[in-house]
Amino acid sequence: MYAVIRTGSKQYRVSEGQTLQVEKLPGATGDVVTFQEVLLVGEGETTKVGRPLVTGAAVKAEIVAQERDKKLVIFKLRRRKNYRRNTGHRQQYTRVKITGIQA
Repeated sequence: MYAVIRTGSKQYRVSEGQTLQVEKLPGATGDVVTFQEVLLVGEGETTKVGRPLVTGAAVKAEIVAQERDKKLVIFKLRRRKNYRRNTGHRQQYTRVKITGIQA
């Protein structure tokens, strides 16, 4: 069984037991999160497609870790003008493990 969920303005195809990295979610490690925005649920030959969401469907997940991604370096330069700016950014994300899909 698999599902397509929407979280953090992105869509993910998930199945039970899968671990994935999503935009930062509130909660601590070990908390259970429920994704209500399920766009599609598939099992074998049958597929339920939502318009836009599948009614009564939910995906349960457990928060594995709250982490930060690698640092991105932003370097700005204007040649011959003695202008140099160096900044960085580290995106926060949540690693979740899918525990169940309810159709």
